[in-house]
Amino acid sequence: MLKALFLTMLTLALVKSQDTEETITYTQCTDGYEWDPVRQQCKDIDECDIVPDACKGGMKCVNHYGGYLCLPKTAQIIVNNEQPQQETPAAEGVGAAANAAAASGTGTGTVAASGMATSGVMPGGGFVASAAAMAGPEVQTGRNNFVIRRNPADPQRIPSNPSHRIQCATGYEQSEHNVCQDIDECTAGTHNCRADQVCINLRGSFACQCPQGYQKRGDQCVDIDECTIPPYCHQRCVNTPGSFYCQCSPGFQLAANNYTCVDINECDASNQCAQQCYNILGSFICQCNQGYELSSDRLNCEDIDECRTSSYLCQYQCVNEPGKFSCMCPQGYQVVRSRTCQDINECETTNECREDEMCWNYHGGFRCYPRNPCQDPYVLTSENRCVCPVSSAVCRELPQSIVYKYMSIRSDRSVPSDIFQIQATTIYANTINTFRIKSGNENGEFYLRQTSPVSAMLVLVKSLSGPREYIVDLEMLTVNSIGTFRTSSVLRLTIIVGPFSF
Repeated sequence: MLKALFLTMLTLALVKSQDTEETITYTQCTDGYEWDPVRQQCKDIDECDIVPDACKGGMKCVNHYGGYLCLPKTAQIIVNNEQPQQETPAAEGVGAAANAAAASGTGTGTVAASGMATSGVMPGGGFVASAAAMAGPEVQTGRNNFVIRRNPADPQRIPSNPSHRIQCATGYEQSEHNVCQDIDECTAGTHNCRADQVCINLRGSFACQCPQGYQKRGDQCVDIDECTIPPYCHQRCVNTPGSFYCQCSPGFQLAANNYTCVDINECDASNQCAQQCYNILGSFICQCNQGYELSSDRLNCEDIDECRTSSYLCQYQCVNEPGKFSCMCPQGYQVVRSRTCQDINECETTNECREDEMCWNYHGGFRCYPRNPCQDPYVLTSENRCVCPVSSAVCRELPQSIVYKYMSIRSDRSVPSDIFQIQATTIYANTINTFRIKSGNENGEFYLRQTSPVSAMLVLVKSLSGPREYIVDLEMLTVNSIGTFRTSSVLRLTIIVGPFSF
């Protein structure tokens, strides 16, 4: 009796335990499903939507009750709710994923592949059948049957009930192959995005986004000022609605990347300099050749008039030329060392004197004088020396001899200046020599200073300007100590003053 009572209590305890367990697991769902508190039942989880990159190798993800399939992109799914039947399996290499059991846990809606030797577990509780398994002889189908094909289905193999309607979730619609496919609200125009927004289609829904270069602020799409987020541009950034562009400072240009600024070589691209161009970073400078200077526009060059800058460039006359200058000399002179004037000795180059004349060169010219300057009663005894014969009574009152000499001096010579020395050629014993200017010094330009008993120096005491000729007679008187002998001789000096001071 006690034994029967114990068995009865144990049975009641097991029943109670089962009731409690059913209550606890009522809101729990198998893998691949989740509890819907509104409908108070388990609903399928769309692993293709929540599992990132669910299928690999270019396969497409197809959601299925309690799992998902990884199929080639050309595969089609045909839903069949008729009794189980045998179908030709898909081509070799097709992968599939499904949960091991349906939401009811009874095995309906399952997918079984005969010969499935190996399988890989995928995120979300799915299984991917290996190629070897999918190559088996047949595929069994349950209440929700499907056939996997790599190529488009043959119209003869479309299920016998193509008009069967299936219920699709919001955002999906039934296709001609009785498969729920996504509705593209953006193409259909059934979205509610604003005019300044872009519609982005999602699986089973859509999203409204701002165009590139805009950001959402409240319900509005406002422009993003890219110029406030450095470093976009190398030098200058210009913001535009939805975008921006870069600018460069003067003297630079955008590189091919539309970001970096590179220097423009203005000397090669558009040389504006009149003569010399030097490129510098971001700009250029002009320079001029020697003899020129930059004008006020800093581009052109103007000739420098060197003759106006200084009066000492040339000895005689400065002639300005483009970019340079040259010196000129007056007639009778030639330019030496580019600036100095030197007298031309015409007596050596172009002697135009007659046979009975001698050529005398002076500063800036030449003159022809008679080779025999003697006048009666004087006779020529040697070159330029005339003697009055003692046998002639006329000669007693005249100088015994006259010697002709010539000299040239420059105009405006500084004074006082020693210019000529006279000296006795014959010296007598017990005689006294005195020197004087006999003629040609009416204006007092000269002074004769005796330097020794037998010589004297002619001194220029007034500045002379040429061209001009002076003839000065310098006389030397000789007397003996007792006064019984007296004689004189004259040196006739012709002084030619040149027209210039050089």
